Amino acid sequence: MIFTILIAYFLVLQAKDKLIAHLRRIIQLSPTEEVIVRNSFKKKHLDKKEVLLFTGEVSSHMQFIADGCLRAYYMDDEAKEHIVQFGIEGWWVNDLYSYLTQTPAKQFVQALEKSTVLQIHRDTLNDLYNEVPAVERFFRLKFEKAYVAFQYRTIDAMAKPAEERYLEFRTKYRDIEQRVPQYMVASYLGITPEFLSALRKNLR
Repeated sequence: MIFTILIAYFLVLQAKDKLIAHLRRIIQLSPTEEVIVRNSFKKKHLDKKEVLLFTGEVSSHMQFIADGCLRAYYMDDEAKEHIVQFGIEGWWVNDLYSYLTQTPAKQFVQALEKSTVLQIHRDTLNDLYNEVPAVERFFRLKFEKAYVAFQYRTIDAMAKPAEERYLEFRTKYRDIEQRVPQYMVASYLGITPEFLSALRKNLR
């Protein structure tokens, strides 16, 4: 029993070490601020296929992926899935529009393999901005980057031919391509699995 508790405690520390290292790439934290940040995040384990956020719920947490792979997707009127985002270790995943506007989410967020995320509630994060101002700068930069990525994906990237989009995806996200099913890659790219299969064959 004690051994199990120690292992769980070690895994929490390991996950939060990854978070601190991630933050330190952009901001500086004093030892005291680091402790405050660590105490503000809570660990959540997800089984494969477990849903972290359901459409219709209001997203109230920011989520850092310490381990695993997740996806954000929505379903159209014909119940067809459209993948908006993948996320792996060191990434953040969310329905950001729901989080920022506090309106019902239009996306699901689901684990594609056993995963560990570190969550911080919206209210706790707002308090953290006052306690550790550098964290507010971190998230401002993250939100700006997310907006730029969204604009690129919806305007620039989707205007490119499918082959060019796939080659760019394979170059930028090689690890993801090897971890998710081919039909999900096709959904992310906005093409059919059959077309992607033929495209991959031609490229070989």
